[in-house]
Amino acid sequence: MNKRVLIVFFYLLLIIPIVSVAQKNSDKDWSAIDSRKIPRWFTDAKFGIFIHWGLYSVPAWSPKGTYSEWYRYWCDNDTLFGNGDFTGHEIKEYNELTYGKDFPYEGFAPMFKAQDFDAGELADLIKESGAKYAVLTTKHHDGYALWPSMEASRDYGRPWTSTEIGPMRDLVKEYSDSLRDRGIKVGTYLSLREWNNPMYTQENIDEYVIRHFHPQVKDLISNYHPDILWTDGPDKFDENQWRVHDMLTWIYNESPVKDSIVINDRSARWSGKRHADFLCREYSNRAMSPDKPWEECRGIGFSFGYNKNEDIQDYASPMGLIHTLINVVSAGGNLILGIGPDSNGKIPPIMQERLLQIGDWLKVNGEAIYGTKPWKNREQWSEGDRNWQPKGKMYVSGDAILHQTVRPDSGYAVKEVFFTHKGNDLYAILPQYKIGEFVIRDIESTPSDITLLGFDSKLTWRKDGTDIIVELPPMIYGEQPCEYAWTLKLWDAAGVE
Repeated sequence: MNKRVLIVFFYLLLIIPIVSVAQKNSDKDWSAIDSRKIPRWFTDAKFGIFIHWGLYSVPAWSPKGTYSEWYRYWCDNDTLFGNGDFTGHEIKEYNELTYGKDFPYEGFAPMFKAQDFDAGELADLIKESGAKYAVLTTKHHDGYALWPSMEASRDYGRPWTSTEIGPMRDLVKEYSDSLRDRGIKVGTYLSLREWNNPMYTQENIDEYVIRHFHPQVKDLISNYHPDILWTDGPDKFDENQWRVHDMLTWIYNESPVKDSIVINDRSARWSGKRHADFLCREYSNRAMSPDKPWEECRGIGFSFGYNKNEDIQDYASPMGLIHTLINVVSAGGNLILGIGPDSNGKIPPIMQERLLQIGDWLKVNGEAIYGTKPWKNREQWSEGDRNWQPKGKMYVSGDAILHQTVRPDSGYAVKEVFFTHKGNDLYAILPQYKIGEFVIRDIESTPSDITLLGFDSKLTWRKDGTDIIVELPPMIYGEQPCEYAWTLKLWDAAGVE
């Protein structure tokens, strides 16, 4: 009997600390984290660039409508999902046909040379696009790190960083230094999940978080001082298992970027409230509530990483991307647009062109985008059904918005005007420019003036009740200030001051 009592006693000694720790983790006080004031630079920025670049950029292939950066997962698991009907064998068959039977994903590491990567050229392109921040995949779900992460190579038991195999360069440093030199905010994407990390299992998740993931977070932040930590891939593990409270407490109180950094909401599979600076959506066509900062992320095509299988019709048009940006900003969000360099570090020309086209538009209309807030009316609709939605698509095209602006399906309404405001000035962004009288409805205040951004001549307009009728003048070729969308500035008409 005494022996049995001793066994139970020692068992309780072992289990009580574990229970106590679990209770302590779940009972964390989040009030200080939730009350943190979000740095204003992020909500003012409105437009960012996402850069997916890694070993997956070597094969750079997946069926249309799928993510090429998931190449390893597709191949190892003989599965596939996305826009389309798939057998699941497509990537494995492509890998064998192209690289040989049983060619391992690790074989791409020495092929990832980055010999044409010029961080200065990349930063110049981002600046010309009008983006105010960028986010680089410093480590995607394959665990390969673009900086000298001790944890990456140690825990895989092989060289698994860009300084030890492949480029033999610290790509995160080159990227972050070049962006800062040009006044662009620096973001670092860091995956939580690692498909093939031997520690990344249900049984070993605590060890993985403590010995691998958290040290990588501290390493990135301490050495590169990012303005954004963009987490992703929490899988089924919640905020207690990821120890998010501990991570955020260190970042917001002790890290070198405690006052300037912003963090998204993908740092856990939340069991309740999301504790983050901003929320994010992916390849969506729906706005989020402006009550909390949010961000829409998408690629120019249907893949974040470069997918050489995509054709011109798979890429969003400049009009679609600009209308998407306006749609997101008018609802209080940011747009982060994905580009994918090839394995040599070059941005495909069509992606360069799209960024430059957006940048040209922002040079004229940026006043109606940067630093603005959503107005009481986000948009003005025409007559018709406002409930158009894309059908049968997992990932929504960047051109989907055109069905709600310039190419409506039969019976559906279009958004005639998108509104933003800055102080008491109201901006009415028109997706279509139709010569003649244009009516802006539900404007209670009388503007002190109305101008067309980028156009020097005076406009004719009048007020009729709560309607404002603006005469849009004809313009000869080359006289229009921009393409794709046009902004009327209604001075002193927002009615907020």
